[in-house]
Amino acid sequence: MPVKVVPSQISNTSESPVPYTGNPFLLCWADILLFIKCAWSIVGILHPVNQWFGGETDELYPSPPNLFCLALHGFLIVWQLAFLISLSFTLFFPLWASLMYVVGVMAVNFSVCWLLNGDESMRQSTVDLGPDKYLHEDECWIYLNGVSVGKHWLQGNLERLALTFRRPIIGVHNRTYGIIFDLIQCIIERNFAYATYDIRNSYHAIKACLLEEKHKKVILILHSQGGIEGSLILDWLLSELPHDIVHKLEIYTFGCAANHFNNPRWKGATQTSGSLRHHDKAVRHIEHYANDGDFVARWGVLSFIRIPNRYMGRVFIRSGMGHLLNQHYLNVMFPLGHNKRVLEENGFMDRQVDFSSEGAGDRAREGVFETLFNGGQGGNSAIVEDVNSPVEPVSLKRAESVLTAKQSNRKPKVRAFSRLWEYRNGGSPENRY
Repeated sequence: MPVKVVPSQISNTSESPVPYTGNPFLLCWADILLFIKCAWSIVGILHPVNQWFGGETDELYPSPPNLFCLALHGFLIVWQLAFLISLSFTLFFPLWASLMYVVGVMAVNFSVCWLLNGDESMRQSTVDLGPDKYLHEDECWIYLNGVSVGKHWLQGNLERLALTFRRPIIGVHNRTYGIIFDLIQCIIERNFAYATYDIRNSYHAIKACLLEEKHKKVILILHSQGGIEGSLILDWLLSELPHDIVHKLEIYTFGCAANHFNNPRWKGATQTSGSLRHHDKAVRHIEHYANDGDFVARWGVLSFIRIPNRYMGRVFIRSGMGHLLNQHYLNVMFPLGHNKRVLEENGFMDRQVDFSSEGAGDRAREGVFETLFNGGQGGNSAIVEDVNSPVEPVSLKRAESVLTAKQSNRKPKVRAFSRLWEYRNGGSPENRY
């Protein structure tokens, strides 16, 4: 499983895309072109389908609740496609009849979606963490889900995250309205910077956690469309709260669909031990995790990380497919053992790291069928791309391990660069700020 780790603020002067604050209609057109360019990876969204390492918490595991969710989504796909195709025929009918038709279709759509979503806007993990539950009461962990996630899959995500990091997780529900309508919502949110009710609700919850005096850290985990909403929420936080409050925040994304991620330099950066304080950005730390065969990641983070000063955060790119949080990301990056704790040795974090990804995108596209027949997995190396500044490990201990590896002609491993990895099983990373 090759992994590319890309440092924050990658620059490529040959690119001049429409700025994310530019004309929204030009941004929509650019997204259409990008969709066509990345269309080869659509096949990788749900692949592999039948690798259920997490059991019933995996989204495609054939349990009755999962099958019920899949059946409802299947109905919504057919219903919404038929509706969109039929819209052109409403021109031949009176306006009142067309309006009644649209209202009827939407009533059915929202009724089915209510079965998926329920009426709760926030949920919490319920898995029994034992004494671990009380070890990190000065932290607040919040999760914002992606497209097509109803209450059942959201709860499964929360339980899986709680087991992985041994902390209670709060889930702010980004409701689904069916996959097709969710994708339309993504385009509107991303290109028109439109804050939906779910974004406003999430902003309120995150801001409240940041302002709570007992919270020394607020960890925000985003998946898919949740990355779009998280990037807009971050813009609001940066404009409204003091930087010393925003500095409590850490952000980790999986398969992020956002087209930007801001993190301006903090003017309060100080000189420490003869060198500039390393963590001088407003947000304490940002990391993005992506599969290079995941269409959403290619349409999002993997297409924008090279734009200077636009997509901040270190990016880890695994050679493989799949977009679902539990089944395709956490199961391969933070696999659990029989005791429901993260395995210390695993195929993702133990991959060796190179420092160039030249041509990696083309290789992913050319090897898509090979990856399909290989269970959604790629080769055996990892890449750390370092364009603007040295890639810096997140702690002194990690720095020493990387330096030793380089001096002995051994390549460092992915775990040396991942701050999120240090939170596994209730751990905490070393802070130098």
